[in-house]
Amino acid sequence: MTEAKTTHFGSKTVAEEEKEKLVGQVFSSVAGKYDIMNTVMSLGIHHVWKRFMISKTGFRPGEIAIDVGGGTADIAMLLRDSVGGNAKVVVYDINHAMLLGGRDKVVDHGVLKDIQFVQGNAEYISFPDNTFDVATVAFCIRNVTHPDQGFREMHRILKPGGKLVCLEFSRPTNDAFRAFYDFYSFNFIPKFGEIIARDRDSYQYLVESIRKFPPQEEIKKMLEDVGLYKVKYYNLTNGIAAVHLGYKV
Repeated sequence: MTEAKTTHFGSKTVAEEEKEKLVGQVFSSVAGKYDIMNTVMSLGIHHVWKRFMISKTGFRPGEIAIDVGGGTADIAMLLRDSVGGNAKVVVYDINHAMLLGGRDKVVDHGVLKDIQFVQGNAEYISFPDNTFDVATVAFCIRNVTHPDQGFREMHRILKPGGKLVCLEFSRPTNDAFRAFYDFYSFNFIPKFGEIIARDRDSYQYLVESIRKFPPQEEIKKMLEDVGLYKVKYYNLTNGIAAVHLGYKV
């Protein structure tokens, strides 16, 4: 009898086939407060991180980009604005509630003609090979059951010479700073979730998921293993987050 495969859901061990459903429940629960909670949790610094990420995409007028796990469309709108609207951006996310929030935001800003919303799984992206000039993924890949498969799919849909850029929480490089960050994360972020989003458990999971995510060098190797080259990363705010990038041959 084949033993069931397991993975982590925060600090818990669950069957692989359960994780997608559990993560879906988390993001359906927090979708309405997702943007404001990001600002509260990061003390606003996530806006700086995202702008830095966009600066590394090399996105140019007339190109097409996909933001995987793009939910509330923050990255898509920044990509669109970086070329003055002269490009197409696809927001690709598995969670319907997050996509609805993103679409409402895009409509409110009057830029719906430039941004398309598609629901789908990051491990099986529903676009042909060699479609996009740029693929981005921000604060999503750690929630994917098989992150390497997600990266492999992003590599597949990139055009030759295209660039993958990933922004994700990472491993602080200074021990003293890491201790402070751990104290803040585990003691304050779930409390903020309880007060603002009325959902402590989901934010407890999100904190735990960050700790389970591989450090910078392991992600670099993962990107190289799926076929990307010139892979590098930039630590942000002492490594609380990192931007990883690589090119398709």
